[in-house]
Amino acid sequence: MSGQSQFSVVPEGTVTTPKGFRAGGLHCGLKKTERHDLGAIVCDVPAAAAGVYTLNAFQAAPLRVTQESIARDGKLQAMIVNSGNANACTGQQGEDDARAMRTVAAQALGVAEHHVGVTSTGVIGELLPMGKVLSGIEQLPQRVKQDGGDDFCQAILTTDLVQKMTCVRLKVGGKEIHIAGAAKGSGMIHPNMATMLGFMTTDANIESQYLQQLLNRITDNTFNMITVDGDTSTNDMVVIMASGLAENEALTPEHPDWEAFAAGVQYVGEYLAKAIARDGEGATKLIETTVIGAENDEAARKIVKSIIGSSLVKSAVYGADANWGRIIAAVGYSGQPVNVNTVDIRLGDIVVLEQSRPVKFDEEAALVYLKTDTIQIHVNLNMGTGKATGWGCDLTYDYVRINAAYRT
Repeated sequence: MSGQSQFSVVPEGTVTTPKGFRAGGLHCGLKKTERHDLGAIVCDVPAAAAGVYTLNAFQAAPLRVTQESIARDGKLQAMIVNSGNANACTGQQGEDDARAMRTVAAQALGVAEHHVGVTSTGVIGELLPMGKVLSGIEQLPQRVKQDGGDDFCQAILTTDLVQKMTCVRLKVGGKEIHIAGAAKGSGMIHPNMATMLGFMTTDANIESQYLQQLLNRITDNTFNMITVDGDTSTNDMVVIMASGLAENEALTPEHPDWEAFAAGVQYVGEYLAKAIARDGEGATKLIETTVIGAENDEAARKIVKSIIGSSLVKSAVYGADANWGRIIAAVGYSGQPVNVNTVDIRLGDIVVLEQSRPVKFDEEAALVYLKTDTIQIHVNLNMGTGKATGWGCDLTYDYVRINAAYRT
């Protein structure tokens, strides 16, 4: 995470730490348990907004509605999210329901309808029980508050085991600003985007077009560099809202503090992406893979994804087996240029392959290392300047158990 010296982490920060934001959640009856299943982030003013969305051809109805809202004038004032039901592959009724959520939320919160975004996560192919959803939305204004970040995080979870949020502060033009984020995601995770929702807030003053440029760049290096199981969902979305209430001089790529701000957004995105990978369904270990020496950065990214997406690599990590043959196989079938005579591989600090030749290593030391909760795989192709890092998790028996009974 480059540039961390330019910002500091706010340990107790949430999506409501940036000026102007409130959040909350409640149980409206979408889940069988009493855990929150409906939430909102609300800004005191229309906020500059940007979003990135799943590339799955079957894009869920709420995503299209949110894109419509942002396209109107590049602003959002509220994001409404439900868990327990994805409202995906639900036809015209699903679109009508997503728009009804937007309309009722706008009325309840007293904001313009086109300043409301909507998103959903959960089971695909089932219509929302709109009586419960709309009744819940009408109750949200009483539950949305400045210290409601935790309640919002609970409202967006599905099979997640932990809440995922972070916040940083930095100076822009002498003004203190904050960048915060919350996300959900545990299974059906694979770039581009995944069954993953990400929400970022900042009080920085920045126009929507520059926010969109930055979000695209950050997403490619963070949320699109994780995988849990190779499945790309219908509902993935990351949205960022900027209230401008820090009252800094407007940020543009030419501003002297632009890269410092970008580093803060990068940190938040990377933190959330890694938290999603670490919380993969059934996972016991985070796998961080770095590829250097590739022909270019894009080739490096594809090779990283090939490695972290390999079921055999993931299984070997779960079993603490230093089977580097699975790693080099994933490099080889990535479809990217490689010199088969110059590849180096390390597991942590343990060299297992040098110039594509096996290196005798301490199997016991490798076993001890592979039993830790964060495993780093380093690959050097020794070909060019391309580099990339991505994150995944091990593949366990619990992943099958969880997904064999997802609807029940």
